Amino acid sequence: MTGGIQRVAVLGAGTWGTTFAKVLADAGRDVVLWARRPEVAAAIADERRNPEYLPGVDLPALEGAHAVVLAVPSQTLRHNLTAWRPLLPAGRTLVSLAKGVELGTLERMSEVIAEVADVPSDHVAVLSGPNLAREIALGEPTATVIACRDHDRAVALQHACMTGYFRSYTNTDVIGCELGGAGKNVIALAVGIAAGMGLGDNSRASLITRGLAEIGRLGVALGADPLTFAGLAGLGDLVATCSSPLSRNRTFGERLSHGVEHLRA
Repeated sequence: MTGGIQRVAVLGAGTWGTTFAKVLADAGRDVVLWARRPEVAAAIADERRNPEYLPGVDLPALEGAHAVVLAVPSQTLRHNLTAWRPLLPAGRTLVSLAKGVELGTLERMSEVIAEVADVPSDHVAVLSGPNLAREIALGEPTATVIACRDHDRAVALQHACMTGYFRSYTNTDVIGCELGGAGKNVIALAVGIAAGMGLGDNSRASLITRGLAEIGRLGVALGADPLTFAGLAGLGDLVATCSSPLSRNRTFGERLSHGVEHLRA
């Protein structure tokens, strides 16, 4: 891939999609943010805020389009992308922000994108790391990994989203980065359950450490580089998700340990 990325379309205005659009805008890119619900789109356009997902956070002006970022939940990606496929610009890099494995097919998000959009796998990139959206939206320093089989595309995306508070690293191990991002959710549930049961740091540290080993073994069996799991997309993401009250999986695990009434709260 030649040339830089200036205009970016972010499809999905949830917490992480909105936050990443803000990162891109802060990096000097021209950004278009697509929202499913008209009232969310209107609030962003009129108030430069997304009051439902990121209350109190100002957003830069959002306009333009060049690479395409897919910021919808993993289990809705196929459905949404099927509708968007005729609108996708040819030859552009498609970027997945979703962390997960598709139910039924057991495909990673990059595989779903390549299949549904009918593009080569080296046109698909994934972003993964210890990226709790609220902290990033507030400008707190963080780092992430942009993985793509085409190193030049990964570098172009790295430059497109680099800011003073958001540092990107590149990797060509898409499999490892995606499995690290998906697997840590399971471990975070277990850590949340342990915390909810009143178990201490030894128990939680044991779950994190052995969980990382299990994710790494699965990844290597599926073709990943074992070193990936020692980096931001492995250990970094796992620690953040297992430790933070902002983590939905950790929080759900705690509520699960207390029973049904806490799940309804």
